[in-house]
Amino acid sequence: MKSNVAKDTSPERSLRSALCGAGIRGYRIHKKDVPGRPDILFTRGKVAVFVNGCYWHRCPRCALPLPRAHRPFWRRKFELNAERDVRKRMALESDGWTVVTIWECEIREDIKGCVQKVKGALREL
Repeated sequence: MKSNVAKDTSPERSLRSALCGAGIRGYRIHKKDVPGRPDILFTRGKVAVFVNGCYWHRCPRCALPLPRAHRPFWRRKFELNAERDVRKRMALESDGWTVVTIWECEIREDIKGCVQKVKGALREL
């Protein structure tokens, strides 16, 4: 479990690289003074981007199974993760932020679509 990191994951780095390649710059990463500490943050446009790992955040598309050992522990762990994700989103939205959630599998399958998702959120402002 030590190898699981909370920030600068490869999906995050891939998305940031693709954003730069598309000419989208001016973001901050993991800003501590913003509720929920989003992975990518556009402060001028008040757009927060979360890059969620499919396993830890229980991607609805991937529908990954629970680990076989210690199922009650893992079920509760994943439930708490989901509840925390909702709290983070609500705190940001109540402060006037637009929140974009991008799943790890989306980045793997269609990174250009993910960039368009972020562009769309930035354009709406």
